[in-house]
Amino acid sequence: MGDVAMTVPVIRAFVAQNPNVKITVVSRPFFKPFFDGITNVNFFAVDVKERHKGFFGLLKLHSDLKQLNIDAVADLHNVLRSQILRTLFALSGKKVASTDKGRAEKKALTRSENKIFKPLKTMVERHVDTFKKLGFLVDVSNPKFPQKAILSSDILKITGEKPTRKWIGIAPFAQYDSKVYPQDLMQQVINELASDTNNKIFLFGGGNKEIEILNSFANGKENVINIAGQLKLQQELDLISNLNVMLSMDSGNAHIAAMLGTKVITLWGATHPFAGFAPFNQPLENCLVSDRDKFPKLPTSVYGNKKVAGYEDAMRTITTEKIVFSIQSQLAVSEN
Repeated sequence: MGDVAMTVPVIRAFVAQNPNVKITVVSRPFFKPFFDGITNVNFFAVDVKERHKGFFGLLKLHSDLKQLNIDAVADLHNVLRSQILRTLFALSGKKVASTDKGRAEKKALTRSENKIFKPLKTMVERHVDTFKKLGFLVDVSNPKFPQKAILSSDILKITGEKPTRKWIGIAPFAQYDSKVYPQDLMQQVINELASDTNNKIFLFGGGNKEIEILNSFANGKENVINIAGQLKLQQELDLISNLNVMLSMDSGNAHIAAMLGTKVITLWGATHPFAGFAPFNQPLENCLVSDRDKFPKLPTSVYGNKKVAGYEDAMRTITTEKIVFSIQSQLAVSEN
């Protein structure tokens, strides 16, 4: 999800700066709402379960896309399926380019020995480079974001109106445990933020286990609402666009909030923003990282999927006080 969200600011800037070019985004149907409303962008939903499944499905996908008279292909994913697809287009004479994910640099950043600890090019910058290979200039230095969504009556039934309260989103989960802030500390953060009745807190997640944890976070607090399982994706996007700030792990929710122009505070455990996955257009001080003096092997992986003995409590070095202060600082300068 985060990978797709990181392409949105680039594509939004591309079509604004190249108004005579039409883009077709090829992805799973679930992600269509990410691109709704962007001028000159069409969405082609890939049917990975039936028509476009497997190698022969890729041949059908290539055939289907050829009907759109595509002139060039920008492979922003650069995985086996997209590599095959772009090769098919290259063989038919189309210009193709792919995003260099910088795998060697990321390996040097995350290895235990002889670590090269320095900030790498962001994924957004890498996607910009991909379009440059195709001959297009894209500038994301002065991004324009969509207007805050008008919330439907169905959403307002859950959220209530937003008069003078500050709206805070919290997405406390990630794909890997090494990127998840300890539950007891997150409860303290929520308790502290909820103690201010001018704040209203929305908890994001999905799945029965996560919903159960979110319910425990919200228990007994009038101004903490668990929205998990209550809204469709488009409705969640509309709500996120109206938040004053989002607190997220290194996860897809951070990138979704960033693509909508919402301020984001991120917490980093086994991973690190230097790997290029910091949310778009957010200051580095909004990325709260674990203590590398106590845990010098950090970051231990790019995606958080590598466990290192003795590093299970690395995120406990991010204090609840620092998190609350960072959120309150964003609230102080944000508009209603």
